[in-house]
Amino acid sequence: MYEVTDQLKKMGFSVNHIKRIIERNNGNTNINTQEYFCIFIALDGFEIDVQGRNFKVNAESMLFVGPHKEISVSDVEGKDIYAIVFSSAFYEQSSTDSLLLNSTLFFNFESDVFTAPLITDKDIVEKFIIERLLRFYEKGETLYISAAHNTVKAFILDAMLFAEDKQIEITDNLDYVSCVNRFRVILQRDFKEYKIVSYYAKTLNTTSRKLTEMTEFVTGKTAKQVITEKVIAECYKLLKYSGFTISEISYRLGFSNEGNFTHFIKKHTGKNPSEIKNSANSSVIKLTNSY
Repeated sequence: MYEVTDQLKKMGFSVNHIKRIIERNNGNTNINTQEYFCIFIALDGFEIDVQGRNFKVNAESMLFVGPHKEISVSDVEGKDIYAIVFSSAFYEQSSTDSLLLNSTLFFNFESDVFTAPLITDKDIVEKFIIERLLRFYEKGETLYISAAHNTVKAFILDAMLFAEDKQIEITDNLDYVSCVNRFRVILQRDFKEYKIVSYYAKTLNTTSRKLTEMTEFVTGKTAKQVITEKVIAECYKLLKYSGFTISEISYRLGFSNEGNFTHFIKKHTGKNPSEIKNSANSSVIKLTNSY
């Protein structure tokens, strides 16, 4: 696993050129995002695999990747690509911050990434990321952290111009929004092993009923629905794109056997895994109301 920088461990924020990241990883281009949120600022085009799926990123683009994702970059030699990495603890300073982290930029179950064009000239962006932050770093930690937070927020807000997220209008009850954000981070990490609400409620030091109350407030869905949608989305992606057999997919997603996996898929989508795997239609599966 890639070892994070001392600055990231201490402050919860770092920004590095992709070349530097690969060097720190001993030349390995495979990285796990761990509990961190990542924004790749691509001044030049490159390719990235996220959770086994390949994405081509255009020049002058922003790429958003959430926590606990397996990624691998390619076609980055000589390219100017910066990775802004930060923790939720670093970024969440207001209810709006929590909502932005909990948005489709980082938690879109239909795709593991979100991309948006840079709306500022790339020369200005590079100075904004590197030169400006370096000057603040030299002034002191407090100013640097504030400038870093504002830098992250600027890119997130720019991306929200291209995102559809109705929940972003919720502006009250910071505690609920922050807890749901932590729930989704933990879910991304543990969904293969744990698919019941009580596990996540216990991890968050709350009750299943309270967790459901919070998810309904923030997302309009119960905690069980959020878990089910996550599992189904991962099942769908593996069935459509991985090339693994149905038995291998059921094992990878933590089901005790292929029969249980098939029953789960059929119950929540109305289709058998083989129907999904062989279907030429790559549209998103709509879940049934069998929660």
